[in-house]
Amino acid sequence: MQTLQLFLDSFTPPVLLTGAAIFLARIIDVSCGAIRTISLVQGRMALAFWAGFVEVVVWLIVLSNTLDRVMSTPALGVFYAFGFATGNVVGIWIERRIALGTVAIRVFCSAGGREAANALRADGQRVTLFEGEGRGGPVIELYVVCARRATGVLLQKIRKHAPDAFYTLEAVMRVNSPPPNSAVGCKDI
Repeated sequence: MQTLQLFLDSFTPPVLLTGAAIFLARIIDVSCGAIRTISLVQGRMALAFWAGFVEVVVWLIVLSNTLDRVMSTPALGVFYAFGFATGNVVGIWIERRIALGTVAIRVFCSAGGREAANALRADGQRVTLFEGEGRGGPVIELYVVCARRATGVLLQKIRKHAPDAFYTLEAVMRVNSPPPNSAVGCKDI
């Protein structure tokens, strides 16, 4: 009980201010680490390099200012840990917002598949159409390769013609030739 009271008493205004700085710095460095890792997997060397550089610079600053003080002020360790955990979430959120990379979208439609394919093609999007059979009967599969950031717009267009469409997304490592310019935003893969 006495240890808990000592811990709670360590949350003084200067410690809270220092802790907030540590928390924010950890969000920055861990977010950069998440973006760096995803960039490495996607083969984006320049982005991985700069994200890694910022990550380590911020980490060294935080670590050098925190490590020797954690033993005397354990509350700083709590800020450090919460900053790390929050940085992971923020890094993934940022990466999803910038949506780098290319995806292959497989769309399965029991109705409206041809119309959806024609609508996408009218916008300049490359679409491959397959006929098949699903659990409930005939289906059309559309196969589309697109910039990841254009996925939402593309799926919206598909749902307009095939509201019951089921789809899957797969990461694509390389595309031998980018899709032509199109209204759905696949011009910048």
